[in-house]
Amino acid sequence: MNLTGNTILITGGGSGIGRGLAESLHALGNQVIIAGRRQHALDETTAANAGMKSLPLDIQNPEAIREFAAKAVAEFPSLNFFINNAGIMRAEKLLTQQPDLADAEAIITTNLLGPIRLTAALLPHLLKQPRAAIMNISSGLAFLPLALTPTYCATKAAIHSYTLSLRYQLRATGIEVLELVPPYVATNLMSGAADPRAMPLDQFIAEVMEILKQQPTPPEICVENVKHLRFAAESGKFDQIFNGLNAAMTDIH
Repeated sequence: MNLTGNTILITGGGSGIGRGLAESLHALGNQVIIAGRRQHALDETTAANAGMKSLPLDIQNPEAIREFAAKAVAEFPSLNFFINNAGIMRAEKLLTQQPDLADAEAIITTNLLGPIRLTAALLPHLLKQPRAAIMNISSGLAFLPLALTPTYCATKAAIHSYTLSLRYQLRATGIEVLELVPPYVATNLMSGAADPRAMPLDQFIAEVMEILKQQPTPPEICVENVKHLRFAAESGKFDQIFNGLNAAMTDIH
Protein backbone atom coordinates (compact mmCIF):
# COMPACT_ATOMS: atom_id res chain seq x y z
CA MET A 1 0.00 0.00 0.00
CA ASN A 2 1.04 3.61 -0.51
CA LEU A 3 1.79 5.18 2.87
CA THR A 4 1.45 8.78 1.71
CA GLY A 5 -1.35 10.87 0.25
CA ASN A 6 -4.15 9.08 2.08
CA THR A 7 -7.07 10.27 4.16
CA ILE A 8 -7.04 7.93 7.13
CA LEU A 9 -9.65 7.37 9.83
CA ILE A 10 -8.51 5.64 13.04
CA THR A 11 -10.94 4.62 15.76
CA GLY A 12 -9.57 4.75 19.29
CA GLY A 13 -6.96 7.15 17.94
CA GLY A 14 -6.62 9.25 21.07
CA SER A 15 -4.40 6.85 23.00
CA GLY A 16 -2.26 3.73 22.89
CA ILE A 17 -1.71 1.90 19.63
CA GLY A 18 -4.30 4.06 17.85
CA ARG A 19 -2.49 7.27 18.75
CA GLY A 20 0.87 5.76 17.85
CA LEU A 21 -0.36 4.78 14.40
CA ALA A 22 -2.13 8.11 13.94
CA GLU A 23 0.98 10.13 14.73
CA SER A 24 3.26 8.00 12.54
CA LEU A 25 0.90 8.13 9.57
CA HIS A 26 0.32 11.85 10.11
CA ALA A 27 4.08 12.45 10.03
CA LEU A 28 4.22 10.83 6.59
CA GLY A 29 1.93 13.51 5.16
CA ASN A 30 -1.43 11.77 5.36
CA GLN A 31 -4.61 13.52 6.47
CA VAL A 32 -5.45 11.66 9.67
CA ILE A 33 -8.80 11.75 11.48
CA ILE A 34 -9.00 10.14 14.91
CA ALA A 35 -12.26 9.03 16.48
CA GLY A 36 -13.33 7.93 19.94
CA ARG A 37 -15.57 8.53 22.93
CA ARG A 38 -13.09 10.40 25.12
CA GLN A 39 -13.06 13.95 23.82
CA HIS A 40 -10.17 15.01 26.05
CA ALA A 41 -7.96 12.27 24.58
CA LEU A 42 -8.90 13.34 21.04
CA ASP A 43 -8.22 16.99 21.85
CA GLU A 44 -4.88 16.22 23.46
CA THR A 45 -3.75 14.23 20.44
CA THR A 46 -4.86 16.75 17.81
CA ALA A 47 -3.30 19.60 19.81
CA ALA A 48 0.03 17.78 19.70
CA ASN A 49 -0.22 17.10 15.95
CA ALA A 50 -1.02 20.18 13.88
CA GLY A 51 -3.45 19.40 11.07
CA MET A 52 -4.77 16.19 12.56
CA LYS A 53 -8.58 16.14 12.89
CA SER A 54 -10.99 14.37 15.20
CA LEU A 55 -14.60 13.21 15.26
CA PRO A 56 -16.49 11.87 18.29
CA LEU A 57 -17.70 8.28 18.00
CA ASP A 58 -19.63 5.99 20.31
CA ILE A 59 -18.59 2.64 18.85
CA GLN A 60 -21.17 0.81 20.99
CA ASN A 61 -24.14 2.62 19.43
CA PRO A 62 -25.31 1.31 16.01
CA GLU A 63 -27.20 4.48 15.10
CA ALA A 64 -24.25 6.63 16.17
CA ILE A 65 -21.96 4.59 13.92
CA ARG A 66 -24.18 5.18 10.90
CA GLU A 67 -24.38 8.90 11.64
CA PHE A 68 -20.64 9.04 12.22
CA ALA A 69 -19.89 7.34 8.90
CA ALA A 70 -22.12 9.75 6.99
CA LYS A 71 -20.46 12.73 8.71
CA ALA A 72 -16.95 11.40 8.10
CA VAL A 73 -17.60 10.86 4.40
CA ALA A 74 -19.25 14.28 4.04
CA GLU A 75 -16.42 16.13 5.79
CA PHE A 76 -13.61 14.03 4.30
CA PRO A 77 -14.71 12.86 0.85
CA SER A 78 -11.20 11.62 0.04
CA LEU A 79 -11.33 9.12 2.92
CA ASN A 80 -9.74 5.96 1.58
CA PHE A 81 -8.22 4.13 4.53
CA PHE A 82 -9.62 3.31 7.93
CA ILE A 83 -8.28 1.42 10.89
CA ASN A 84 -10.60 -0.49 13.23
CA ASN A 85 -8.58 -0.01 16.41
CA ALA A 86 -11.03 0.89 19.21
CA GLY A 87 -11.27 -1.86 21.80
CA ILE A 88 -11.65 -2.66 25.46
CA MET A 89 -10.18 -5.46 27.57
CA ARG A 90 -11.50 -6.54 30.95
CA ALA A 91 -10.65 -9.39 33.27
CA GLU A 92 -13.56 -11.77 33.85
CA LYS A 93 -13.92 -14.34 36.62
CA LEU A 94 -16.33 -16.76 35.03
CA LEU A 95 -17.26 -18.48 38.29
CA THR A 96 -18.42 -15.19 39.81
CA GLN A 97 -19.40 -13.16 36.75
CA GLN A 98 -22.11 -10.51 36.67
CA PRO A 99 -25.64 -11.90 36.24
CA ASP A 100 -26.25 -9.52 33.32
CA LEU A 101 -22.86 -10.24 31.68
CA ALA A 102 -22.34 -6.50 31.32
CA ASP A 103 -18.58 -6.71 30.79
CA ALA A 104 -18.81 -9.50 28.24
CA GLU A 105 -21.53 -7.72 26.27
CA ALA A 106 -19.63 -4.41 26.29
CA ILE A 107 -16.49 -6.14 25.02
CA ILE A 108 -18.37 -7.89 22.21
CA THR A 109 -20.19 -4.70 21.22
CA THR A 110 -17.01 -2.62 21.16
CA ASN A 111 -14.46 -5.08 19.81
CA LEU A 112 -16.53 -7.06 17.32
CA LEU A 113 -19.86 -5.48 16.46
CA GLY A 114 -18.29 -2.01 16.32
CA PRO A 115 -15.78 -2.86 13.58
CA ILE A 116 -18.34 -4.91 11.66
CA ARG A 117 -20.86 -2.07 11.76
CA LEU A 118 -18.34 0.60 10.84
CA THR A 119 -16.97 -1.47 7.98
CA ALA A 120 -20.48 -1.95 6.61
CA ALA A 121 -21.21 1.77 6.91
CA LEU A 122 -18.02 2.88 5.14
CA LEU A 123 -17.70 0.15 2.53
CA PRO A 124 -19.93 1.80 -0.14
CA HIS A 125 -17.76 4.92 0.03
CA LEU A 126 -14.46 3.00 -0.05
CA LEU A 127 -15.57 1.08 -3.15
CA LYS A 128 -15.74 4.39 -5.01
CA GLN A 129 -12.13 5.29 -4.24
CA PRO A 130 -9.37 4.55 -6.78
CA ARG A 131 -7.39 2.88 -3.98
CA ALA A 132 -8.45 2.07 -0.46
CA ALA A 133 -7.54 -0.03 2.56
CA ILE A 134 -9.08 -1.39 5.73
CA MET A 135 -6.91 -2.44 8.67
CA ASN A 136 -8.39 -4.49 11.48
CA ILE A 137 -6.53 -4.78 14.78
CA SER A 138 -6.67 -8.27 16.22
CA SER A 139 -4.18 -9.58 18.81
CA GLY A 140 -1.70 -12.34 19.49
CA LEU A 141 -4.38 -13.45 21.95
CA ALA A 142 -6.65 -14.22 18.99
CA PHE A 143 -4.43 -17.24 18.38
CA LEU A 144 -3.57 -18.23 21.95
CA PRO A 145 -5.92 -16.86 24.63
CA LEU A 146 -5.21 -15.33 27.99
CA ALA A 147 -7.73 -17.17 30.17
CA LEU A 148 -8.19 -14.17 32.44
CA THR A 149 -9.74 -12.19 29.56
CA PRO A 150 -11.87 -14.79 27.76
CA THR A 151 -14.33 -12.53 25.96
CA TYR A 152 -11.61 -10.15 24.79
CA CYS A 153 -9.65 -13.05 23.31
CA ALA A 154 -12.79 -14.46 21.70
CA THR A 155 -13.59 -11.14 20.01
CA LYS A 156 -10.06 -10.87 18.65
CA ALA A 157 -10.25 -14.40 17.27
CA ALA A 158 -13.51 -13.40 15.62
CA ILE A 159 -11.91 -10.27 14.16
CA HIS A 160 -9.18 -12.44 12.63
CA SER A 161 -11.78 -14.72 11.06
CA TYR A 162 -13.90 -11.78 9.88
CA THR A 163 -10.82 -10.17 8.29
CA LEU A 164 -10.05 -13.31 6.30
CA SER A 165 -13.60 -13.39 4.93
CA LEU A 166 -13.62 -9.65 4.23
CA ARG A 167 -10.34 -9.90 2.33
CA TYR A 168 -11.65 -12.78 0.24
CA GLN A 169 -14.95 -11.07 -0.59
CA LEU A 170 -13.14 -7.85 -1.58
CA ARG A 171 -10.42 -9.60 -3.59
CA ALA A 172 -11.73 -8.30 -6.92
CA THR A 173 -12.05 -4.69 -5.69
CA GLY A 174 -9.46 -1.97 -5.14
CA ILE A 175 -9.66 -2.33 -1.36
CA GLU A 176 -6.70 -3.85 0.43
CA VAL A 177 -7.56 -5.62 3.69
CA LEU A 178 -4.85 -5.79 6.36
CA GLU A 179 -4.68 -7.31 9.83
CA LEU A 180 -2.39 -5.96 12.53
CA VAL A 181 -1.62 -8.55 15.23
CA PRO A 182 -0.18 -6.78 18.31
CA PRO A 183 1.61 -8.54 21.14
CA TYR A 184 1.33 -7.38 24.76
CA VAL A 185 2.09 -3.67 24.32
CA ALA A 186 2.67 -1.06 27.02
CA THR A 187 -0.62 0.86 26.81
CA ASN A 188 -3.43 1.67 29.24
CA LEU A 189 -5.33 -1.42 28.12
CA MET A 190 -5.52 -3.41 31.36
CA SER A 191 -2.23 -2.74 33.22
CA GLY A 192 0.15 -2.88 30.29
CA ALA A 193 1.50 0.66 30.64
CA ALA A 194 3.19 -0.18 33.94
CA ASP A 195 4.20 -3.76 33.16
CA PRO A 196 7.87 -4.31 32.22
CA ARG A 197 6.84 -7.49 30.38
CA ALA A 198 4.93 -5.42 27.80
CA MET A 199 6.59 -4.31 24.56
CA PRO A 200 7.29 -0.55 24.62
CA LEU A 201 4.73 1.25 22.48
CA ASP A 202 7.28 3.27 20.51
CA GLN A 203 9.20 0.13 19.56
CA PHE A 204 6.03 -1.62 18.50
CA ILE A 205 4.89 1.29 16.31
CA ALA A 206 8.33 1.66 14.73
CA GLU A 207 8.42 -2.03 13.79
CA VAL A 208 4.88 -1.90 12.42
CA MET A 209 5.70 1.09 10.24
CA GLU A 210 8.73 -0.70 8.80
CA ILE A 211 6.57 -3.68 7.90
CA LEU A 212 3.98 -1.41 6.27
CA LYS A 213 6.69 0.05 4.04
CA GLN A 214 7.37 -3.33 2.47
CA GLN A 215 6.21 -3.88 -1.09
CA PRO A 216 3.84 -5.61 -1.36
CA THR A 217 2.40 -4.98 2.07
CA PRO A 218 1.96 -8.22 4.06
CA PRO A 219 -1.76 -8.85 4.60
CA GLU A 220 -0.97 -9.89 8.18
CA ILE A 221 1.37 -7.63 10.13
CA CYS A 222 3.21 -9.41 12.94
CA VAL A 223 6.13 -7.92 14.83
CA GLU A 224 8.72 -10.37 16.14
CA ASN A 225 7.37 -10.20 19.71
CA VAL A 226 4.00 -11.66 18.71
CA LYS A 227 5.12 -14.53 16.52
CA HIS A 228 5.38 -17.06 19.35
CA LEU A 229 1.66 -16.48 20.01
CA ARG A 230 0.56 -16.15 16.41
CA PHE A 231 2.27 -19.35 15.33
CA ALA A 232 1.97 -21.36 18.56
CA ALA A 233 -0.17 -24.04 16.90
CA GLU A 234 2.09 -24.25 13.85
CA SER A 235 5.17 -24.59 16.06
CA GLY A 236 3.74 -27.59 17.89
CA LYS A 237 4.18 -25.80 21.21
CA PHE A 238 0.65 -24.52 21.74
CA ASP A 239 0.01 -26.26 25.08
CA GLN A 240 3.43 -25.31 26.43
CA ILE A 241 3.06 -21.65 25.48
CA PHE A 242 -0.59 -21.51 26.61
CA ASN A 243 0.19 -22.90 30.05
CA GLY A 244 3.29 -20.74 30.42
CA LEU A 245 1.50 -17.54 29.40
CA ASN A 246 -1.44 -18.11 31.69
CA ALA A 247 0.73 -19.05 34.66
CA ALA A 248 2.85 -15.94 34.15
CA MET A 249 -0.02 -13.52 33.63
CA THR A 250 -2.32 -14.43 36.51
CA ASP A 251 -1.39 -11.15 38.20
CA ILE A 252 -2.56 -8.88 35.37
CA HIS A 253 -5.71 -6.91 36.20
